[in-house]
Amino acid sequence: MAIDYDKLLNRHFDEVRQTYTARDTILYALGVGVSMDPMDEAQLRFTYEEALAPLPTMAVVLATPGFWVKEPDTGVDWVKVLHGEQEMVIHQPLPAAATVTATTRVTGIVDKGADKGALILQERTVTDADSGAKLATLTSTTFARGDGGFDGPTTGAREVHRLPEREPDLSCDLPTLPQAALIYRLSGDYNPLHADPKVATAAGFKAPILHGLCTLGIAGHAILKSCCDYQPERFRSLKLRFSAPVYPGETIRTEMWRDGDVVSFRSRALERDVVVLNNGRAEVG
Repeated sequence: MAIDYDKLLNRHFDEVRQTYTARDTILYALGVGVSMDPMDEAQLRFTYEEALAPLPTMAVVLATPGFWVKEPDTGVDWVKVLHGEQEMVIHQPLPAAATVTATTRVTGIVDKGADKGALILQERTVTDADSGAKLATLTSTTFARGDGGFDGPTTGAREVHRLPEREPDLSCDLPTLPQAALIYRLSGDYNPLHADPKVATAAGFKAPILHGLCTLGIAGHAILKSCCDYQPERFRSLKLRFSAPVYPGETIRTEMWRDGDVVSFRSRALERDVVVLNNGRAEVG
């Protein structure tokens, strides 16, 4: 079954309503590796219920539509899909606990060709259900490797942020736990690729891999620490491309270039010297 461009572009998504608690907020922060040092009080505000503050990147796990491309009527070969890009804009700091709502929509589909796949662009806005305040807007690109050649538009891909050509201005190394994926999945992504060795090896990996959005959270932590002094209200936006998987237990070095309020960045797994996040751009206050 091939992609039906008009049908997929106009696909209906039900509104998702989610109530999260302080426990969920703490669990997300632990999942991305915050408070490795239990004596670091700057990090403790994200992992201890007294004066609790959510990490800004927690927005990516709120009121998600789930793995909807797996549904048969999409026409997408879901086995071959990859998370290509992710962007988030924070409109105001997230509450430590709240009920939120969001509706996803497909904003574009790019046909790269019969042997080159397709790009599916999506957007969702997370809103506080009680106040009606807009909290965050999330946009992402799904790379559907097996679905090109459906005679759709060939343009419309999001512009890639170019990193400065000079040496990075600063860097931040953050370790990950061997069980990091098993913790992070409790924030809502239960794909067995991140937990079951048999599934991971069948997919061509030597072991279960870390969620891409967990790696995003680690990079967000590095920026929050290095450029915002752990003040989440200063963290405004972030976008990046996923370029390689991470294995739990690896150390992630985020290299940053600071130009006023704009932070360009990339992240690499030090043990393999592989860039895992690229073309990153964040705005901070």
